[in-house]
Amino acid sequence: MTRKFRMPNRRGFLLQGAAGIVAASGIPAIAFAQDRAPAMITSDKMRPAVPSGVMSGDIHADRAIVWGRSDRAARMVVEYDTTESFRNPQKIVGPYALEDTDFTARVDLTGLPADQTIFYRVNFVDLGDLKTPSRPYSGKLRTAPAAKRDITFLWSGDTCGQGYGINPEWGGMKIYETMRKLQPDFFIHSGDTVYADGPLESEKKLPDGTIWKNIVTEAKSKVAETLAEFRGQYAYNLLDHNVRNFNADVPQIWQWDDHEVTNNWSDSKDLSDDNRYQEKRVPLLTARATRAFFEYAPLRIHGAEESQRVYRKIPYGPSLDVFVIDMRSYRGPNTANRQTAESDQTAFLGRPQVHWLKQGLLASRATWKVIAADMPISLQVPDGKDAQDNPRFEAIANGDGPALGRELEVAGLLRFIKQNGIRNVVWLTADVHYTAAHYYDPNLAAFSDFEPFWEFVSGPLNAGTFGPNPPDNTFGLQVVWQKAPDKGQVNLPPSMGMQFFGEVKIDGRTDAMTVSLKDLGGTTLYKKTLEPAGV
Repeated sequence: MTRKFRMPNRRGFLLQGAAGIVAASGIPAIAFAQDRAPAMITSDKMRPAVPSGVMSGDIHADRAIVWGRSDRAARMVVEYDTTESFRNPQKIVGPYALEDTDFTARVDLTGLPADQTIFYRVNFVDLGDLKTPSRPYSGKLRTAPAAKRDITFLWSGDTCGQGYGINPEWGGMKIYETMRKLQPDFFIHSGDTVYADGPLESEKKLPDGTIWKNIVTEAKSKVAETLAEFRGQYAYNLLDHNVRNFNADVPQIWQWDDHEVTNNWSDSKDLSDDNRYQEKRVPLLTARATRAFFEYAPLRIHGAEESQRVYRKIPYGPSLDVFVIDMRSYRGPNTANRQTAESDQTAFLGRPQVHWLKQGLLASRATWKVIAADMPISLQVPDGKDAQDNPRFEAIANGDGPALGRELEVAGLLRFIKQNGIRNVVWLTADVHYTAAHYYDPNLAAFSDFEPFWEFVSGPLNAGTFGPNPPDNTFGLQVVWQKAPDKGQVNLPPSMGMQFFGEVKIDGRTDAMTVSLKDLGGTTLYKKTLEPAGV
């Protein structure tokens, strides 16, 4: 029996509601099992539906983004209160949700009390009948603290890649429910929020002979090229009840990496020999992918001067600042990465972003400065070969030895941190589809003008498992611990259990940071407690 289906509206794939899709396609109802906050709350076709649930994100002490999506032209209305019973709700009449945003909308709630649980509910009012609102869809968030308290947050990346989509017979994207049960203050999605270059098939045969079965929409049946197809990548992930419940309960901080556009994209990306793509213009694909990302991500738009800027700081009280960086948008081409001087060819974060990060770290008064990165610093990530048959690199690392190429930018950043006495900097990342704890030791480094620091890696969320990647000694990387497939095993399915996320706990009394690396079931595989310096 095929599980591929066409979405029943005029654009071919955008959702009109889970109940209608189930009825039309024969998909097992478990894929749309009743949520705490169900995606399709009423069968009344006269009312707008809320097919993708709600999300909150970019939480500060006094404000938060609330996101939602209608199935038709409507106006977003948000009510919020400090009590779940909504005894004294505040009401915000939000923006219009129209075709030009794929019916998505967001409200930036401001004037919120610090360190307070906020309950919110979203409905959409039909612009064809102002008396016909959707049923309310509820969520919750907790604002950042003004004083020290215990903080818990999670991070991971890589959702729905390598042919592993929503498998209702397996229970969907189960790791999201595992994370939700931990009730963290927030979650950092470290990139590859979707796999726009990763089509799904209804059945994928596994090495042990079993079959992984996917729900497949029209948008997920091919690589994304049109704006509608990029939008469909996000709409697809939001079909999963685990994801929707997680989104309603846990505020998020999104960043992006390559698969939101296409694998390993940079200025050197060439699709001329990739027969999957009719559209070969990578900048145009990037523009469409960026538009879809900003429509669906629960992030605060930066401003008119750079409205599509992803890098930003999320202040989370006196113990924590999160610096969300963008290792994708400002990089130069993927090359052999062996240049001896910085130039446009060696840019990775780019000069404006590096300057912003340096000044932000210097000005930060938070105990911990967490750098949320799309990619690890010193794991080698190959990207084929160049025209001279030299290995080409996708990330920062280029093999053992002195700082060269993109490593020069990182060397300058690490030197700045040391020279200015900036303490308690920790890097969190994903990308490589396994989990690891890395210690960077200047005593063992080819470039040694920096203070030692930790980097923790975790992922994927619902994608194939790979690794481990070869380390690079330029910055003295020491692999303290890692969990990856055995040699010869590649692209392990989520059902093998090797899906990973990280948990960070900051003690409100001592400011000690405990990082735990966890698996699909929530089991702690590795734990490290870091004592803050200079506190």
